[in-house]
Amino acid sequence: MKLILIGIQGSGKSTQGNLLKEELNIPYLSTGHIFREMSKEKTSLGRYIKEIMNAGFLIPDDKTVEIVSEYLKKSEYTKGYIMDGFPRTLDQVKMFENGVDKVIYLKVSDREALWRLSYRDGDDRQDETLAAIRKRIELFNTLTKPVLDYYQKKGILVEIDGEKSIEDIRKEILEKIKS
Repeated sequence: MKLILIGIQGSGKSTQGNLLKEELNIPYLSTGHIFREMSKEKTSLGRYIKEIMNAGFLIPDDKTVEIVSEYLKKSEYTKGYIMDGFPRTLDQVKMFENGVDKVIYLKVSDREALWRLSYRDGDDRQDETLAAIRKRIELFNTLTKPVLDYYQKKGILVEIDGEKSIEDIRKEILEKIKS
């Protein structure tokens, strides 16, 4: 099964991705994690990715599709995957040739996402400044909404209220992807 998790930053994609990974026994892949790892590399691509992420912008579509497609060639993804944070634009959708079964949209308000992110414990990520978060929320609302419309028209979009409890969200996702 090939699943995509879409939602604004702070919507719970990684939480649900990790829970679903265990439940469905398929790997979870986060483009944000891939890019953060690459941004640590002392290469021109690593520095380029770090600069873009720290400014709150998205990695260009062609580069993102190239990196994700390369990752999905690994043997652990042949039986399926749970993808988080990709595709984010209509151009990425059109360039990505990988037969997705379901797209799960974790719908969370901008306000809720900001609240969650401002209280997130953790990694002290440089790409989570308030300005960068606000920029990504703005980009989500302008660039990713057409992606949701595209998948809705294809009949594979599952919309979930991402403001419920973690367990209720997990149960609802499992019910809707198995039906």
